[in-house]
Amino acid sequence: MDLASLFSASGPLARAFDGYRERTEQIEMSQSVLEAIREGKTVVLEAGTGVGKTAAYLVPSLLEGGKVIISTGTKALQDQLYHRDLPAVRDALAVPVRTALLKGRSNYLCWHHLDRTNQDATLLASRQEVKDLSLINRFVHLSQSGDKAECPSVPEHATIWARVTSTRENCLGSECKHYTECFVMKARREAQDADVVVVNHHLFFADLMLREEGVPELLPNAQTIIFDEAHQLPDTATLFFGDTVSSAQLMDFLRDALATGQAQARDAAHWPDLLAPLDRATRDLRLCFGTQLQRLSHAQLGDDHPLFPALNNLREALLAVDEVLESQADRSPELNQLHRRAQALRQQLIAWGATDRVDEPELCWVDVGTHGIQLHRTPISIADVFTRQRLGLESQEPAETDEAAENQDAPTHPYTHKRAWIFTSATLAVKNNFSHFTHGLGLDDAECKSWSSPYDYPVQAMLYVPQGIPTPNHPDHTQAVVDAALPLIEANRGRAFILCTSLRAVGKATERLKDIAQQKSWPYPILQQGDAPRPTLLEDFRRAGNAVLVGSHSFWEGIDVKGDALTLVVIDKLPFAPPDDPVLAKRLELLEKAGGNPFMEHQVPQAIIALKQGAGRLIRSETDRGVLMICDTRLIDRPYGRRIWQSLPPMKRTRLEAEVVEFLHTL
Repeated sequence: MDLASLFSASGPLARAFDGYRERTEQIEMSQSVLEAIREGKTVVLEAGTGVGKTAAYLVPSLLEGGKVIISTGTKALQDQLYHRDLPAVRDALAVPVRTALLKGRSNYLCWHHLDRTNQDATLLASRQEVKDLSLINRFVHLSQSGDKAECPSVPEHATIWARVTSTRENCLGSECKHYTECFVMKARREAQDADVVVVNHHLFFADLMLREEGVPELLPNAQTIIFDEAHQLPDTATLFFGDTVSSAQLMDFLRDALATGQAQARDAAHWPDLLAPLDRATRDLRLCFGTQLQRLSHAQLGDDHPLFPALNNLREALLAVDEVLESQADRSPELNQLHRRAQALRQQLIAWGATDRVDEPELCWVDVGTHGIQLHRTPISIADVFTRQRLGLESQEPAETDEAAENQDAPTHPYTHKRAWIFTSATLAVKNNFSHFTHGLGLDDAECKSWSSPYDYPVQAMLYVPQGIPTPNHPDHTQAVVDAALPLIEANRGRAFILCTSLRAVGKATERLKDIAQQKSWPYPILQQGDAPRPTLLEDFRRAGNAVLVGSHSFWEGIDVKGDALTLVVIDKLPFAPPDDPVLAKRLELLEKAGGNPFMEHQVPQAIIALKQGAGRLIRSETDRGVLMICDTRLIDRPYGRRIWQSLPPMKRTRLEAEVVEFLHTL
């Protein structure tokens, strides 16, 4: 296979894609992927914006054969890869591979919960839910997949979806009368049979954890596992390798127990009276913290904190409910499943705050929200857990397929005894040093390579750090950011993202922008994260052509706005992780005890990777031009600032507003 020919200006990819350009960086990356697949290696590959990393890993993966799992950072990227990029490359290469898209169960309609919701109108909370349910009832009989993304008439975030989809906790599994027609099981069967399966990171880790439950999973049969947007993996792994029990989970359990108990075991107990102590005990958890929102480790609570007696009351109330459910479990699958849920919740509550296990040090902490709390157990080292999971997977023999069993004489693929692990993103390294990423996931055996963006940043873009901006912790910082950005927004005729590091800053910045827009009679629409779903906001932004969009974390990455609609990106401050994160604090403490420098070895690299993602929203093609404005003078004033801006693309740099305005007038 000659990759250079395939990626050449006269090759099949060039004929298939408009505006195709041959890129040396893309060919080299593709060769690294091919080598990893053939040799069963672990590789970490950073490819700057414009390298074309998707095609770089798809081409060798499709041509080399074997089962391929591709995991993306978000469902939006997952849909884009499956519906656009993968079919385009497959058709260009004319390879007959079977593909499948697999999402988490909350994306698929559940026949059981849909029936239950249709039968009990009291479950519906509003007229809008009644209307949405009617639309879903029409959709479900027309859909082959049951994927809610294929039902655009009901918004993705509509509350009705929670009532007509299942969770891991409330799924009846093989006991469900709809098991054979279950959309989730159908999707998993299709994924089992496919050559290439597109998942997202959340689902990948969920599948990894399913091995412990004996559920048929995808991973043992995979020869190649590719993580796109791999910089998100540490956060996702932290979520999945930990454990959480929340007051919201308990309230869901209470609602289900009341409905099922009264419908199927009315003679077993007076269910409102039985559940009342558990209801009170659940609500009392939040009352232990007054009105304050906070995150606290177990140690920070202190021995005499009211949470501990409240937890004891909760466990006792849950035990009383569980004893009744146990006595009724044989009456129906729903009651049996409620009994299992009660047992699982009890185990989680017992484990929280228990002595850390020797083989897996973890931190117990509490997250206090406006209406409820979450009790977390989080592993301190993701590297240790992920390494164990990978080693456990490598020790598994691939499952024998029906086709293979029928044809024992069929030749085996020459690489089936090896598995390639490929991690790729535009932001993995800090000045070509990958240790922050590799150490975090235990990938010390990985071969690391990096390719810079082919874009001409000194000509296409300018980095501007304004003078006179107050420090990021100053109460007037957000106002100063907006005021400093005003001349640029006007010179640029809108067409701007303002990216903030907190939702509070998003609100303050939007409020000030709208006041100024009204005073000056601006023609630029002001869009705010949260006013509509992200895809809707982005579509409104593109359609307007002169809008200003204010957003936080969800707009820092995975957003692709090419062309003139976006030519100014304003970042309010360097994206250091919040100081009230107990897990981060514990990791930094352990790093310091080991003789390291927590700030330079962990916090600065994390901020660099996040900042590179935000900066990456600006230049998305060879013809894009624009300004990146970072309103944090630490980039200039602090010793570590140089390390940060040297990790950004090599844009022309200035601190003079007049130079920036002049540049924007040319766009």
